[in-house]
Amino acid sequence: MTTETKSTGFKKVLRGLDMTLFSICAIIVLDTLGASASIGASTIAWYIITLVLFFIPYGLITAELGSTYPEQGGIYTWVRRAFGEKWAARTTWYYWINVALWMPSVYVLFAGVFSQLFFPDLTLLWIIGIGIVMTWITVLVGIITLEVGKWVPNLGAILKALIILVLGVGGIVFAIRNGVANDLSLKAMLPTWDVGLMFLPVIVYNFLGFELMSGAGEEMKNPGHDIPKAIITAGALIAFFYLFATVGMLLALPLEQLGLVSGIVDTLKAVLGTSTVASVVVTILGIGALYTFFANMVTWTMGANRTAAQAAEEGTLPGVLGKLHPVNKTPVGAYIITGIVSTLVVIVYGFMAGSNEDLFWTLFAFSSIIFLLPYLMLFPTFLKLRTSDPDATRPYKFPGGTVFAWIVSIICTIFVLQAIVFFLWVPGTPMDWAYATPILIGVLLTLIIGEVLLLVSKKK
Repeated sequence: MTTETKSTGFKKVLRGLDMTLFSICAIIVLDTLGASASIGASTIAWYIITLVLFFIPYGLITAELGSTYPEQGGIYTWVRRAFGEKWAARTTWYYWINVALWMPSVYVLFAGVFSQLFFPDLTLLWIIGIGIVMTWITVLVGIITLEVGKWVPNLGAILKALIILVLGVGGIVFAIRNGVANDLSLKAMLPTWDVGLMFLPVIVYNFLGFELMSGAGEEMKNPGHDIPKAIITAGALIAFFYLFATVGMLLALPLEQLGLVSGIVDTLKAVLGTSTVASVVVTILGIGALYTFFANMVTWTMGANRTAAQAAEEGTLPGVLGKLHPVNKTPVGAYIITGIVSTLVVIVYGFMAGSNEDLFWTLFAFSSIIFLLPYLMLFPTFLKLRTSDPDATRPYKFPGGTVFAWIVSIICTIFVLQAIVFFLWVPGTPMDWAYATPILIGVLLTLIIGEVLLLVSKKK
């Protein structure tokens, strides 16, 4: 395969299919299927509401931004154009650091599923150790060329689709043979306002990531054409896959048996049975699920580290984040710092957690709040650039006029805000300060460190 090279040294290796698979791999997260399904039958209604009011508008807004401004750095370059370097750097700090904070929760889940498949009695210490090892394997894969590394998310997207199809079809077959495990009547599927809302922000979280591929904007062959097409194609598939997998899990496994960590493997065991052949298939699919967790982190580190490197190159974040591999042109500095932060976080929170699931959810909630912060800037950026840069060539333009764009952007921002709040507090219940305090401390420290780094970078 031939590749073109710009004066920047970046090879243009991402085609439309790569970008579609990249988005599917980035946005479909098997590690949170159990959490979102734990809402119960009403999760189906919440998925549809979030799909219509948030996911579709967010995807189309990102398609306009990505195709109009296809520079390396993605969301950093968009916010910089709209609100200047300071807000761009702050947004990029949140966008980058959340991946380092999120990676421990993904690899805690990885270790939990690995334990479930092969070593049921693994201690929390072993789980922390596995998380650290997988973190540094991710770093090593990220440092190789994108031309080679892109095949990790490409394969991850295919495996995610396969596992979801097994969950969905298996759940339907199980329900036909054995009856439905949960009440999935129309009444039960209506949205409810109860304790299940603890997991509602997971649905918003599950639908985020379209802007990630734009972090490698200068490594795309034809961003103006391919970005909108990839987002629309991937978006349709993602919506179907999430709903199909959730229905399959609810058909096969009673809510009280849907564990945050063990939900996927337990569902596979329920739908495939306990025969020797079924056990082998469950193990193979379980290994596939493990690979998808790894592919997910490879995908997000690819996009987020490139975004941070671009900010560092322009002097708005510490220069170490902008250090590129001399041959591969990959952000080796950002990758190494990501690995160090992830390792420290999994160790610190590991000793604070009482169990595998406690560790997973605490890390997940903490990193997710940081993860959501950049999206509070995304929609105002879209509106600002529509006003401040009306003459830019827009290969794709969000449909509707100015008033509709404002309404949609406000609704999307409200979805992000409610997700942040609900990660800390569940409506109708008292505030659990024992749970919320470590998360709030982690968020506050992350914000303070970000401001300090911005000041240091500005002085330099």
